[in-house]
Amino acid sequence: MVYHMKAKLLLRNKRVYADGAIREMVIWKLPEADAERPHGLKYRLYYGTEEECLVRYDNERGKGDHRHYGDREELYRFLSVEKLLADFRNDIDQLRGSDE
Repeated sequence: MVYHMKAKLLLRNKRVYADGAIREMVIWKLPEADAERPHGLKYRLYYGTEEECLVRYDNERGKGDHRHYGDREELYRFLSVEKLLADFRNDIDQLRGSDE
């Protein structure tokens, strides 16, 4: 008998800033790591508005870990969840001019 384990939600957090900007962070622990996700995580960290993505970190299938910053898309070197969240928050601080 084969059991299909589900991913476990590790983090789901959404904040809407006074100016309407949105920060949403979702991280799942996968049942097992694989070649595309050797860290065993699936994640999407988004900051922007309803109309425009300003920065996003994600690891969709076929692309691996990467970051969208404005119009650029670049590979992202995943080291840890803590580093991922710190890098994301740093990008938001730079975009907002550090006015949380």
